[in-house]
Amino acid sequence: QVQLVESGGGWVQAVGSLRLSCAASGRTFNSAVMGWFRQAPGKERVLISAINTNGAYTYYTDSVKGRFTISRDRSKNTGYLQMNSLTPEDTAIYYCAASTGTWSRLSERGNWNYWGQGTQVTVSS
Repeated sequence: QVQLVESGGGWVQAVGSLRLSCAASGRTFNSAVMGWFRQAPGKERVLISAINTNGAYTYYTDSVKGRFTISRDRSKNTGYLQMNSLTPEDTAIYYCAASTGTWSRLSERGNWNYWGQGTQVTVSS
C-alpha cells in the first residue's frame, strides 16, 4: 500500500516557479513509476510527467517540456516536480500518482494504483 501527500502548491505570478513535492509512505513507492497529473477547471485529469523507478526514464507532455522537471529521491521516498516559466494555462489541481504497472501503459488511467489528494496551483497573469 502507498499513501501519497502532495505539497508546494500555491499562487504565483506568470513566469514564476514552484516546486511540488510528493511524500510517500509504504515500501512499494520506490518500486513504482511516479507521475504527476493535473486537472484544470472543466477539463479532464491528464498526465503531464512521469519518472521510472530509478530515474533513468522520464516523460513530459508537450505543453510542459523544457519548463517542468520531474525527479525523485529514493532515500526520502519523495518525488518532485519543478515548474518554471509558469503561465496562467498551468493553473490546475496537481496530483501525484504511483503505478506498479508497466512504463508502456503510462497514458492509461487504470495503470495508476495510488493517488494523492491534490494541490492547487494558480498562476496569475
